[in-house]
Amino acid sequence: MSLVEHLTELRNRVGVSLLYVLAGTALAFWWYDHGLGEFIRAPYCSLPDELRYGGSEGGCELLVTDVFGGALIRLKISAIVGVVLSAPFWLFQLWRFLTPGLRRAEKRYGVAFVAGSTTLFALGAALAYASLATGLRLLLGLAGEGVLIALTAQDYIGFVISLLLAFGLSFELPLIAVALNLVGVLSHAALSGARRWIFFLTVLFAAFVTPTQDPFTMLVMAAPMIVLFELAIQMARVIDRRRAQRTAIDSFHDVDDDEPSPLEVAPSRLEDEDRSTVPR
Repeated sequence: MSLVEHLTELRNRVGVSLLYVLAGTALAFWWYDHGLGEFIRAPYCSLPDELRYGGSEGGCELLVTDVFGGALIRLKISAIVGVVLSAPFWLFQLWRFLTPGLRRAEKRYGVAFVAGSTTLFALGAALAYASLATGLRLLLGLAGEGVLIALTAQDYIGFVISLLLAFGLSFELPLIAVALNLVGVLSHAALSGARRWIFFLTVLFAAFVTPTQDPFTMLVMAAPMIVLFELAIQMARVIDRRRAQRTAIDSFHDVDDDEPSPLEVAPSRLEDEDRSTVPR
């Protein structure tokens, strides 16, 4: 295919992907009144009464301070959820665009990378959602007595989205280390030698990336990442070992069939107990 044909195909793939995203956004817009909004507010509603506006009356409402605030929040949530819901479809379009230029092994690695990255992102987002209520309770509780806490919908939704994205994207870093090892950029020796620095930088990274910046959320992010990095180091060890075995096997294909194998021509020293069996 020519360059123009490649660009035309890319345009078509992007157009189809946008249609899938719009369909997912429309579905999420409808879903907002049928459980999605309650799902997002659930961590806030689980807080004690004194930490919620109108909590003593059993409510957990969020404030909207401008005319277009409610519409923009709903559109923002619908767009993000639509991208997530339609991810298998637009990722398939991207995969169809890249597949003709890949080898069989590269296709296999690509499928494993997409599946692994999706799983890790979902795992990180689920962990962030599970720790959201505890982080909110810790942060809002620092305000002390005599303070009326009334969160706006913009602030709360932005906080939730940033936390989910921070956890989800952070869990992709160990997978990137494995991918770099597969292409020969990072070796197991380099990763193993830098293990202490990797763990230290992981904790430091979690301290800066977490939106709450409290010790609990930082540890919730850092501990699983350390485990994932250790798994990545062990996977790199297995990959390097298999690569070395394949290299050793492939090296024999360059040897001519008539070439003799190297032999040690120097005489070997006989053991003392075996000298009696040697004929004189």
